[in-house]
Formats: sequence, structure tokens, C-alpha cells
Amino acid sequence: RSSAIAFAALLGAMVVRRHELAARVGPLLQPLRVCVVLALLGGLVTYRVVPHMRGSFLKAGLSGIDLNKITTRRDGNGELVRPYVGPPVPEAMGAVSCAVYLVCLFLFIPVPFAQPGVPPYADAAFPHAELARLLCSLLSICCMCFLGFADNVLDLRWRDRLVLPLAASLPVLMTYAATGGVTTIKVPAVAQALLGTGANVDIGALYFVYISLLAIFCTNAINILAGVNGLEVGQSVVIGLTIAAFNTVQLLRWPDDPLLCAHNLFSLYIVLPFVGCSFGLMWHNWYPSAVFVGDTYCYFAGMTFAVAGILGHFSKTMLLFFLPQLLNFAYSLPQLALLIPCPRHRMPGFLQATDKLTISTCEFRPAELRPLGRLAYRTITALRLAHVSERVDGRVVMSNLTIINFVLYVCGPMHEARLTATLLGVQCAASLLAFAIRYPLAALLYDVVRDAVVAVTTPVCQLMIQNYYCGSAYRRKRDTTV
Repeated sequence: RSSAIAFAALLGAMVVRRHELAARVGPLLQPLRVCVVLALLGGLVTYRVVPHMRGSFLKAGLSGIDLNKITTRRDGNGELVRPYVGPPVPEAMGAVSCAVYLVCLFLFIPVPFAQPGVPPYADAAFPHAELARLLCSLLSICCMCFLGFADNVLDLRWRDRLVLPLAASLPVLMTYAATGGVTTIKVPAVAQALLGTGANVDIGALYFVYISLLAIFCTNAINILAGVNGLEVGQSVVIGLTIAAFNTVQLLRWPDDPLLCAHNLFSLYIVLPFVGCSFGLMWHNWYPSAVFVGDTYCYFAGMTFAVAGILGHFSKTMLLFFLPQLLNFAYSLPQLALLIPCPRHRMPGFLQATDKLTISTCEFRPAELRPLGRLAYRTITALRLAHVSERVDGRVVMSNLTIINFVLYVCGPMHEARLTATLLGVQCAASLLAFAIRYPLAALLYDVVRDAVVAVTTPVCQLMIQNYYCGSAYRRKRDTTV
């Protein structure tokens, strides 16, 4: 309850200080307005172009079959018949939103550096570092779009999907290092005395290892949590809006810090056009899906978030916005590490009679698993984390280890559209939890966060006290009159 009150006070402070913010960072908001317009145009263009490109993708053979639909051929027992037969759906259509997004940002490049009413830069005063940061971000995102499209066409191996994002993120890492990116982490006040350290600890090269792993994780996390119509784009939109809200809060908290304002504005420049283009694509990818976004979109979305987090200097906070993806990765780890057999596709099963989705399963003999595999199986069985059915011959049928199957295991069979809405609701709840951790909870551990929250919420408290005393005086005067 205290966390909710503190967060509500922070939101109230935004309203109280809106005029002060506009006066202090108003000149910086002109490029942001242009970015918002480009985001809206990007969403409209994506919405209009995707239907026109469906035929071209089908003609090129980039298509798939939606297995969880009544129109897909099945036998008398409701099992899929190979080869799969059903209406073809164009695949890798995320490439359209990628292209529109890149065009929007290409058009945006000169905006922060050539504002109306601002005199031209002298040769020595031009912000070359800011321009390099924007160009290197586009380079990494463009490379990841290309690699995602190559994955859709060539069906790359899993180890390639781990190495290639690292290569695509190198321009961002170099830019972070060249522009004086910090490699320090803040230590909670309660741990400083125990560890014998100060408030900040420089971890040096380990920080670059962390942000490298963050780029790999972001590009694969959305791809792992997929398999139903609208889920890949939907979760990306929620994460994008969460990042935009976080950047806005940071601008309101630190209006006097030009460096912090520049970092958060840069993140907004990257994220807002992405959200706009994703909305245009989600319209066609929602149930019943007319297009598949493919690995192209998943890699594109993941690298966009990684760029915003790394060059926006909130790479640690970024992980809070990926809480469902982190849980899905941890839950899926026994299958991803091949400790337990992992089918090629772990998407939910389909009940033809009711047009609902149900859990998908894998079969194995526990005795044939490696020691770590047997330990994982016993832990999952003891904690009832998955549906497990033992057969007479010693084989076990267990639901696949994904958050999607876990929701179906807990809630029972669901219609595909309702399942997607439920999972996106979980993503929204995780975003609210991330804000509660980042502000009210962090204020208990870090002095800098507590001081900022107090400074921001003081005007709200003063306004509440003033309203209280004014109301009390009015009530006393009214009672005296009566």
C-alpha cells in the first residue's frame, strides 16, 4: 500500500510540475514533437502497406500455415496431418514495419541538430558524439533486421542466433565506450558497510560483458515467448510504452540535468517510432492473424530495446521491463539446455471440437535423462510447475516449459484471442511491478532515489496540506454560520 501511495504521489507531482518542466526543457521538446508525428505516420503507413505486400511475400514463398485454426487439415482424432495443409499466411511481414521504422528515423536524423530559431553550429561545437550515437544505433538495428530476415529465409541454427546479435550490437557497444559510458554500479546503502565499498563500484570490462549479454537476451527473449496470434507484437508494444513512460518520469524527476535529459530523450527518439510502426503491424497480426511477423520482427524489436537501454543509460532498469521474458527463460531453461527433451515447436495444442488452445506436451523416460535432467524433472513434479502424466510403460508426458503452456495448465483450455489478452495483461502487470520496484522500493535502498522522490513529491504534499487546511477553515466557518 505504501508503494502505491508513493507512486501515486509521484504521478501527482508530474501534474503539479508540468509548467516548470516545460519552461526548463521546452527547447528540447521540439524534436520530440517531430518524433511523435513520425511515429503516428509510421503506424499509418505500416497499416496501409502490409496488406499490399501480402501477395509479394506469398509469391516469394515466404508463407506458413496457422496450425491452431479449424481450417488446417486434421485426421479423425484431431491430430495434424503431414504435410500441413491449410490457407497460406505470409510470413516475415515484420520486415515491412522494420523498413518503415528505418525510413522514419532516417527522416528524423537532421531534426535534433537543425531546429528552427537555433543558430547553426560552429565546426568545433557540432555534437558529433550525438550524431554518431544515432547513426550507430540505426546501424545495429538495421543489421538485426537483416539477420532476422535471413533467419526466416535460411532457418539459422540456435547457436547462430546467439552469436549474430552480439556482432550486430558491436557498433552500440563501441559508441557507449567512446562517448564516456559509465561502468559503475550503485551499491545499496545497507550493503555498503557489509561489503566495505562506497556508494559506487566500478566493475570495468564486466559492465560491457553485461550489456553484450543484454543485447543477446533482448533479441531472443521475445522470440522464445511466441506462438499465438498477436503475442510477439503485443508484448513489444507494452514494453515500448513502458520504456516511454519511464523516460517521461525521468525527465520529470531530473529537469535540471542536461545529460540525463539527453539520454532519456534519445531513448524516446528510438522507441516512439517503434511503437507506432508496431501498432500498425499488430492490427493485421491480431487474431485471426492475416500475417505472421516472423523472426525478423522479434530480432528487430529486441535490438531496438537493447539500443534504447544501453545508449539511454538505463540498461539495468531495462531488465525490470522484461520480467515475464526472464521468467519464461528461467522456466524454459531445462528444455533450452536439452536437460529435458525439447520439441522444435512448443506452441500450444489445438482442440478442434471447442476451437480452444490447450497445453502441448513432450514425452520421455525419466530414467534416460542426465542427472541434471532428472533433478529438473523432480523439482518440476514436486512443485507442480507443469502437467505431468505417467504411463504404464515408464514414459512420462509433460507439458512444454513455456509461460504460455503454464497459463493453459493453470487456467485450462482458452480461446486464442483470450489467451493473448491474458498474456498481455500479465505483461502490463509486470510493467506496473517494475515501476514499483524502480521507484518506491528502490527509494528504500538507494539514497539518490529517495532524495529524488522526496524532491519531486514535496510540491504534491504541500498542495495536499494546503487543500486540507483550506477545507478545515471552510468547514469551521460553515459550522459557525449554521
